[in-house]
Amino acid sequence: MNPMLIDPDRLLPAEPATRTMARRLYAEVSHLPLVSPHGHTQAGWFARNEPFPDPATLLVQPDHYIFRMLYSQGVSMEDMGIGQPMIEDPRKVWRIFASHYFLFRGTPTRIWLDFAFQELFGLEKRLSEKTADMYFDTISEKLRQPEYLPRALYERFNLEVLATTDSPLDALAEHKAIRESGWKARGNTRILPTFRPDPVVDPEFAGFAERIAQLGEQSGEDTATWRGYLKALAKARARFRALGCTATDHGHPSAQTADLPEAEAAKLFEKVAAGRATAAEQELFRAQMLTEMARMSVEDGLVMQIHPGSVRNHNRKIFERYGRDMGADIPRAINYVDALRPLLDRFGNETGLTIILFMLDESTLSRELAPLAGHYPCLRLGPPWWFHDSPEGMMRFRELVTETAGFYNTVGFNDDTRAFLSIPARHDVARRVDCAFLARLVAEHRLEEDEAVEVARDLAYGLAKKAYRL
Repeated sequence: MNPMLIDPDRLLPAEPATRTMARRLYAEVSHLPLVSPHGHTQAGWFARNEPFPDPATLLVQPDHYIFRMLYSQGVSMEDMGIGQPMIEDPRKVWRIFASHYFLFRGTPTRIWLDFAFQELFGLEKRLSEKTADMYFDTISEKLRQPEYLPRALYERFNLEVLATTDSPLDALAEHKAIRESGWKARGNTRILPTFRPDPVVDPEFAGFAERIAQLGEQSGEDTATWRGYLKALAKARARFRALGCTATDHGHPSAQTADLPEAEAAKLFEKVAAGRATAAEQELFRAQMLTEMARMSVEDGLVMQIHPGSVRNHNRKIFERYGRDMGADIPRAINYVDALRPLLDRFGNETGLTIILFMLDESTLSRELAPLAGHYPCLRLGPPWWFHDSPEGMMRFRELVTETAGFYNTVGFNDDTRAFLSIPARHDVARRVDCAFLARLVAEHRLEEDEAVEVARDLAYGLAKKAYRL
C-alpha cells in the first residue's frame, strides 16, 4: 500500500503517452513562484508574525469549504467553533472534523488538505477518527517551530505576491506595519491590499448609511452628496494604491451595470443613502457603481474584478446568528451579455482598462463569457471560482473557453482563499490540470511541445502578473 497521501501523478492523464507529456510540462512549471493576486488571508498574520494557535483555528475555523460540508451533515456551527473569537476546545473541534473527514472524498478540499498534511507536516496516514489526536499533536508541535511562522511559510510556499481583500474603511494599519518591519522574502516581499468597496456601494449591507458617513470622515469629503461620495471613493482608492494595491474586487449579486445621467444618479444616491430605495433601485445603484468603478479604473489604473452570481447568505438563520460569509452562498444564473452592455458601451474599447470576470454559472462560459472576452479589449476571464475551482471545473473551463477566447484572454490562476495553508495545493492543482489539458493538445497534434511549455508557464505565472499589473 502506498504510504503517501498524494500520488506524484495525481490529476495527470491516465493514457500513458499523454501522461508522459503532461509530466514534462509539469516539470517546467512546478517550481515557478506563486502569484496570489486575489485572496482573503489576513495581513495581521504577517505583520505580527506570531505562531498560528492550533490546527482547528488554522484549518477548520476560517475555511467555509470545510464547515459548510460538516454543517450539511448535521454538525452544529457551535461544535466547530464558528462564531467564537477563540475556540474553547480546539482538540474537540479537530476530533469532530477528523471523524467526518470521509465526507470530503472526491472533493477538491480533500486534495488541498492531503497536500498540506503530507508536504507541510510530513503526515502519511489518512486523517480519521483514529488518527485525529496524532494529527493534532504533530501539527501543533510543528506550528510552534520558527519555520512554521507566517513569514517563514510565505517564503517556503515560494510566494511572490499575496493580496488580501479589504474594506475601503480599513485603515490598512497591518499593511503599513509589514512595510515598516523591513521584512524581505527573497528581497521582494509583496503583501498587497485589494480594494473591496461592497460595504459602501451595496445598500443591502447593514449600517450602509453609517458606513458612507464614515467614508466621508476618513476622506474629508461630504458624502451626503453624490459628487462628494464619488470623491471620497477616489481618495480611498488612492490610499490603497499608495500601499501597493493594484486591483479592486466587486462581489455583486448580478453583473448588471448602468450608465445614468449625473442628475439621475445623484437622485438615486440620495434615495439609497436615506434608506428609501426599493429592491429594484438598490440593484440599479449597484449597477451604476460598477460603471463608476470602471471609470475610476480608467483614471487610476486599478484592475477591476467582478464576482457576480452568488446568492449570498442564503441561510437566513445562519446569517442572523453568525453574520456574512458562513458557507451559505449559492450560485444563480447570470446574464452577462445584456448586463454588462451599459459599462461596455462606455468603456469596453479602453485598452488601458482591465476587467476580470468570474463566474459561478458555467452555462455562460462558451455562450457569453468567452465570446465577450474574445472581443472586448478590456475583458479577461478569471479562473473557475467557488464550486468550480476543482479539477473537473478547471478542465471544463479550458475546454469551453479556449476555442473562442484562447489562453491569453484568461488570467491564469488565483486561489481566492481564506485558508493560507491551501494556497500551494490550489496552485498545484491548477498547474497539473492545465498541463493535462495542454498534453492532450500536443498528443492530438494541435500544439507543438515548445508552444505547450510556453503556455503552461504563462498560465502558471506570467498571465496573472500581467493581468494584475504586478
